Amino acid sequence: MTSHNDQGKGLSRRSFLYSLGALALSACDGTSSAAAAAVSRAASREAATSVTLAQAANGATDIVTSGAFVHPGLLHTQADFDRMAQKVAAQASPWYEGWKVLVANGHTRLSWSPRPQVEVDRGGSGAQNYPVLYNDIAAAYACALYWKVTGDTAYADKSVQIMNAWSSTLQRLGGDSNVDLAAGIYGYEFANAGEIMRGYAGWSAAGLAAFQSMMRNIFYPINVDFLNRHNNTDITHYWANWDLCNMASIMAIGVLCDDHALFDQAANYFIDGTGNGAIAQAVYYLHPGYLGQWQETGRDQGHNTLGVALGGAICEMAWNQGIDLYGYDNNRFLAGAEYVAKANLVQPGGSYLTVPYVTYSNVDVTQTAFSTASQGTIRPCWALVYNHYVNRKGLAAPWSTKFALAIQPEGGGGNYGTTSGGYDQLGYGTLTCTRDAVTPASAPSGLTAFPDAGQVVLSWWGVANGTSYDVKRASSSGGSYSTIATGITDPLTYTDNPPAGTWYYVVSAQTASGESANSAEAAAVTALQLHAYLKFDETSGTSAADATGNGYTGTLVGAATHVAGHTGNAVALDGASGYVSLPNNVVAGTSDFTIAAWVLWNGGKAWQRIFDFGAGTGRYLFLTPKNSTGVMRFAITTNGGHGERGINGNVALPTGQWTHVAVTLSGTAATLYLNGSAIGRASDVVFAPWRVGPTAQNWIGRSQYSADPFFNGSIDEFRIYLGAMSPDQITALMQGS
Repeated sequence: MTSHNDQGKGLSRRSFLYSLGALALSACDGTSSAAAAAVSRAASREAATSVTLAQAANGATDIVTSGAFVHPGLLHTQADFDRMAQKVAAQASPWYEGWKVLVANGHTRLSWSPRPQVEVDRGGSGAQNYPVLYNDIAAAYACALYWKVTGDTAYADKSVQIMNAWSSTLQRLGGDSNVDLAAGIYGYEFANAGEIMRGYAGWSAAGLAAFQSMMRNIFYPINVDFLNRHNNTDITHYWANWDLCNMASIMAIGVLCDDHALFDQAANYFIDGTGNGAIAQAVYYLHPGYLGQWQETGRDQGHNTLGVALGGAICEMAWNQGIDLYGYDNNRFLAGAEYVAKANLVQPGGSYLTVPYVTYSNVDVTQTAFSTASQGTIRPCWALVYNHYVNRKGLAAPWSTKFALAIQPEGGGGNYGTTSGGYDQLGYGTLTCTRDAVTPASAPSGLTAFPDAGQVVLSWWGVANGTSYDVKRASSSGGSYSTIATGITDPLTYTDNPPAGTWYYVVSAQTASGESANSAEAAAVTALQLHAYLKFDETSGTSAADATGNGYTGTLVGAATHVAGHTGNAVALDGASGYVSLPNNVVAGTSDFTIAAWVLWNGGKAWQRIFDFGAGTGRYLFLTPKNSTGVMRFAITTNGGHGERGINGNVALPTGQWTHVAVTLSGTAATLYLNGSAIGRASDVVFAPWRVGPTAQNWIGRSQYSADPFFNGSIDEFRIYLGAMSPDQITALMQGS
């Protein structure tokens, strides 16, 4: 894995000579988005770990674990080892073929001689000796597996010898910024080897303690410093894999050292960290049919496939401790894996299938197309993905399945296909991850239905034994469904064109034994519907009622007061501390929309906000009366300022007078209105509010960016509609309110 170039960013190369005590341990932020409902105990295991959900300061929910960790409990549990031993003894396929690959690997040798170093360097102008480390880790892991499958203690002793040699010698990791990759990748791998061996009677308590100390005091400080600071770069500068490997290392060290704070830190960062490795950024864009465009797709496929390997390791380690990151956000990780697998699985004749792509931008690049560089890269990561979703959960994962079966038996971390690798993963997935299939899921799951320019786009997850899928629609919830589409195979999506109204959908699977049960129902509103309406007609207090009855009551904060408005009363904001806070997730499930208000602006600095709904400076949608070029601007993003899609108007908001403003989104077409006239349009707004995700900072008059000024003026008749109004409807709204 190569470095993300730090040149030209105002950053000098750093030596990173971390030694014991050289870096004070610091905690990650730990706040997470409203993720709790989707992060459940993994019910198929009997984990001793207790999982609770605590309220963070921003109203979001954190994972908090306690109690005893499961040991061994990282990539493999004792039940996994029992299965491997049984299957290998019976020479059952494909486990036995995977076993033969392990035995044939040059790292699985009693003659292996460890070569511990005082310092390991990756990057920079000095000697690059990190291959010594990853080769010894590969040997320690391979010998540990051999022992667990056969019971041969000679291999256990060899694994322990390697780990003792390193823990008694290594003092620091160094190099340039690439040391962050070394600490992350080799940190999670080494911790996994240690976790397997911790129960071996031949490893002394002192030896285990020394190994734990090495992981905690040499690897972890670099891991956590990277996630906290990202070397003082823009948060979008580093690619997803840099975050992912450091998360994996922190999580693995947490279990190895029985430290819940470290484990929770990694799990919560995966859910809603600010960097590109958090799953909402790593799986950058969900295309219909749950093809999840990975963040490094426009870079190259070698790094893109590494993201699946690292993300899968995090999900499996969490699963074995009772946390279902695999299933978080409607199987978002699977969406990413399916996209990457489909794009990289070579077809008969040597061709590749195409996948959809939307432009990706960060602080350094704008990538407008799928990168074919290194397309077809084979990494030993697909057995894990396939076996979890298909053979453990009974879901359909067709492209991960095809990739896994095409390359089995998976080799060790450095042996992908016919090429040599950098040991970015441990490998041997056919042996370690293969499991007998469970009964397929009883019905399709995860059905979503999002309006899109009058149409409704449906996506769902299939069942492991499904051959095709039928879509059904009703005009009332739970009502009599009519079948509107049959025979859907790949991708699992359907676009409906219903009349205006509210529609209810279910999906069923066709299997060899007949039709499955229906999925859970999903609803879509294709008629214009008032979603939230704050009249601001109160004369006192801090509450602003939602006239729709939907419960989106506003709260006046700071120097927000009541004044005479355009119609009745309005809320006055002082430009210093006053704003209105709306409830969490006010537009979280919204696709097409209209947001409109009457605004009296007193003028002042650029980047004030009429509204700004978001989850911080990475994910938001806003409307400003004047940007830095002096015109109104609407923008929406899931990747901070560099990834914004939006509209610049042709004028600033007038000052000193009541003015009607509105912004609409219909599909990817956005329009900005001033006093009923369009002042700007854009056709490439690929983000809808539902893509922004959970939002706990939904403000009228305040920005997600703390340096931006508060709004100075008054706001009245603030409305949010489901659906995009036409120009005539915008005019009628302005004239009638």
